[in-house]
Amino acid sequence: MNKIKCECGHINPEGTVLCEACGKPIEGNQHIDGNDKKLLLNMRYEGSARRSQTYRKSFVDKVWSFFSSVKVGVWLIVLALVASMIGTLFPQQQFIPPNAESRDPAVYYEAQFGMVGKIYYQLGFHEMYSSWWYLILLGLIGVSLVICSLDRFVPLYKALKIQKPRRHETFLNRQRFFSETEEVSKADIGQVKEKLRKQRYKVTEQNGHILAEKGRFSRWGPYVNHIGLIIILLAAILRSTPIMFTDEYVWVRDGETTVIPGTKGDYYVENKQFILDTHDPEDERFKDALEISGAVASNFQTDVVIYKATNNDVPGAKPELEPILTESIQMNKPAKFNGYTLYQSGYQPNEFSSMTFKIHETDDEDATAIDSFTINLFEPESEYILDNGFRAVIDQYYPDYYLDDDGIPASETNYPRNPAFVLAVYPPETSLPEVSFIGIGRNIDATGENEYKVAIQDFETHFVSGMTLRVDRTLIFFGLGAAIFMIGVIQGMYWQHRRVWIHPKNNGLLLAAHTNKNWFGLARDIEKAIEKTNIKMVEARQELDK
Repeated sequence: MNKIKCECGHINPEGTVLCEACGKPIEGNQHIDGNDKKLLLNMRYEGSARRSQTYRKSFVDKVWSFFSSVKVGVWLIVLALVASMIGTLFPQQQFIPPNAESRDPAVYYEAQFGMVGKIYYQLGFHEMYSSWWYLILLGLIGVSLVICSLDRFVPLYKALKIQKPRRHETFLNRQRFFSETEEVSKADIGQVKEKLRKQRYKVTEQNGHILAEKGRFSRWGPYVNHIGLIIILLAAILRSTPIMFTDEYVWVRDGETTVIPGTKGDYYVENKQFILDTHDPEDERFKDALEISGAVASNFQTDVVIYKATNNDVPGAKPELEPILTESIQMNKPAKFNGYTLYQSGYQPNEFSSMTFKIHETDDEDATAIDSFTINLFEPESEYILDNGFRAVIDQYYPDYYLDDDGIPASETNYPRNPAFVLAVYPPETSLPEVSFIGIGRNIDATGENEYKVAIQDFETHFVSGMTLRVDRTLIFFGLGAAIFMIGVIQGMYWQHRRVWIHPKNNGLLLAAHTNKNWFGLARDIEKAIEKTNIKMVEARQELDK
């Protein structure tokens, strides 16, 4: 690393524009334009050496230089914003409505949004915010913020820390605010110092040279902003991990107790009762709307009991459930327990729970039942032996029947919303079965030669409550990052770093000043300080003569 020694004796790092100690421009950085006019000093980062502008040889140097560029950071943010906007065009996979005809994203997006939805799904935009490339993009923005901050903060901090009241004359007379007074008394200088102190300036003196400074902390505002943004980006990345964020959906039937997904089997929920209230069709306020749309829910809630499993760590053992909460969950009124939140998200009316089938002779016009049997649609048996010697065997069971693209029967879900069966019925003392396909609104004789017919005699239905378990441990980090970001905004917006230099020269003095913004305010401070003295008011300049 090459060092540059100033005439004041201070050793500066390679790439320094202004001497860190006295402020004299380093040779080769005199800032003279094409018209041979000396320019005002560039006081950004106090002219200190930045790593990105000094070292360009090694791979690490090039990577550092690339990410330290503000343009690169801006482009990364623009790409992230564009990607985020694309992710909001259609619902993300986790927000597919639970009562959608199909929760399979490959089917849902094309069915709802046509060809555009299909392309949206095929490009992976349905899982935008958890996709690897989006998380990498957020990570690159974080890397850019860290490198940008370090590249500027470290040299700026060092330069401000070692700055001295005595500055080189070239440094002073090339400031935007400058004046020279030929005759001045010590009393005038003492008065200026006191008035600056009263304006909350910190006054430092060195052999008659004076530096009055206030608001230095405002220079760190942008870096505080960066810290807040980095915390927010980390929270966004951590949100993709199940430890920090969980969003699980669970269907619970009336009277059913089931484990709550996302709790590692530690908690169970029992649906004591699902309640559905609808608007009164005779109510004049809603009558016209209800005539068009039919029944509309005014309230749906689930009365639940939350249990904690006390011995779920024993392999194979049935957990003992200890009730910890009894609650009525409604829309916008969730149940909260031990850091978890359970929301009422939807419901499924009239889900089948059991079906009773009767067997009768095919030519029996009155369809008198010879025998009957009932199938539990959640735990169907493979074979039913009836009292009259008949035997019914379930060959195929489709809880949520549909025909796929090839015309083959399949089940869209595991929930009995549209149950269908392939039943093999063995009449008494017969080894050859009679095969039938039976479902809601369909009863097909597979061979056309069956002597007996199986038909639906009765069925039972129930409500199913849809609940969402959500755990978001990243909210505190988002809030913390936003608060820190706003502190940085306020810090940099409402305060300014103001400095006034007084340099004795013969019987007079040089007066110079600089601020990072609000030059009018700095001029007012100086005007108050030199009031009733012989010191000349500073002039605001845009350029200097040679």
